[in-house]
Amino acid sequence: MNEIQKDVPEESTGLLHPNQHSHRTLSPQVIETTVYKRRWAILMIFVLYSASNAMQWIQYSIIANIIMVYYNVSSFSVDMTSMIYMITYIPFIFPASYLLDRFGLRFAALAGAIGTTLGSWIKVFSVSPDRFWITFAGQTFVAVSQAFVLSVPARLAAVWFGPDQVSSACSIGVFGNQLGIAIGFLFPPMLVQNSEDPNVIGRGLHVMFYIVAAFTTTILVLILLFFKSEPPIPPSPAQAVQREAESTGSFFVSVRKLVTNTGYLLLLLSYGINVGVFYAISTLLNHIVLQYFPNHEQDAGRIGLTIVCAGMLGSVVCGIVLDKTHKFKETTLGVYLLSFFGMIIFTFTIDTSEIYIIYITAGMLGFFMTGYLPVGFEFAAELTYPEPEGTSTGLLNAVCQIFGIVFTIFYGYCLNEWGDFWANIFLCGTLALGTFLTIIIPNDLRRQKAKF
Repeated sequence: MNEIQKDVPEESTGLLHPNQHSHRTLSPQVIETTVYKRRWAILMIFVLYSASNAMQWIQYSIIANIIMVYYNVSSFSVDMTSMIYMITYIPFIFPASYLLDRFGLRFAALAGAIGTTLGSWIKVFSVSPDRFWITFAGQTFVAVSQAFVLSVPARLAAVWFGPDQVSSACSIGVFGNQLGIAIGFLFPPMLVQNSEDPNVIGRGLHVMFYIVAAFTTTILVLILLFFKSEPPIPPSPAQAVQREAESTGSFFVSVRKLVTNTGYLLLLLSYGINVGVFYAISTLLNHIVLQYFPNHEQDAGRIGLTIVCAGMLGSVVCGIVLDKTHKFKETTLGVYLLSFFGMIIFTFTIDTSEIYIIYITAGMLGFFMTGYLPVGFEFAAELTYPEPEGTSTGLLNAVCQIFGIVFTIFYGYCLNEWGDFWANIFLCGTLALGTFLTIIIPNDLRRQKAKF
């Protein structure tokens, strides 16, 4: 635990040791930069914290048919347990982003972890067919806490990591969210068995809720003991400049600058489309799979797991590519275009009689669509520097929630009225529009320029 308990400067190729200062005239004083071993412990704690929140997003929807029977509720009510994440994020992201910028990473992490833990324990007491309102209340607490999670990866990476590791660190931070979603796809179908006996379902729900509550409580303790907002010395010249700007800047001034940045606004729309499509497919995956393969709830969960695990790999690969090449727009466009092609392939293979083909095409779709998440965060940080990463990614995620709500509702309507083929064609069309918007984003890499 030495790396957690002590801030130890690290010396490595391309990173600055305290005795190897990088001097930049930022103001009348000279600023030194260095990185610390503690950064990896901070990042790993955040990964687990993010996973503890994200794992609860899809835990009802992936076993929607079981939840509908146990609580005697409609499919829309079950879908709302997922959409509540999107709905609550929109109003809460602005105060959450303000608090992140005003009080730092530790405050945001504690706020989110406390809310996630509280919501998890509320759900423990909801195991009864007449207590859907209690389980929904617990889900709402967890959903609100998400506002203190999604904006953090780009911010944490910039605050703790040097310029040659910041994109990889951001991708690992996003990996935590994807890890949680993967757990949410995998374990609910395994823990909660479909049965005509409500007591069997109730026992499964009890086990699932207790496991989640214990996990979130453990993460809260880790954050209380070890999580810090920032290192004593900034890790890069760009971060040193940003610290100085933040000390005299205003959250509302930053927001105004962001909404008048043409390149960022284009990215807002294209990013929202891509992630909104992912949200819609994830929320309704159970309905899609069971339409062609009845009684295959566990396969629905495993296909969702395949999507997310492939996306984890995609995120890490894309983060490494960005750190090695610094080709932010080119990487963003390439991943977006491949997401579009992946959606087309998924559309024309979903009705196959062989379920393993769906695993393959879903994995291909997930690799690029989920892998796109950290790429968009990093491109936004480049376009908006020196504005705080928490604010730029917060607005990105807010737009994602809006698109996610609209796409999920409309996708569900299309599935019921016209079938999955035309519903998926609609999503393909939106990704084509997003690809075009990405093409016209100006390649203005402001953070890269600040390194020199």
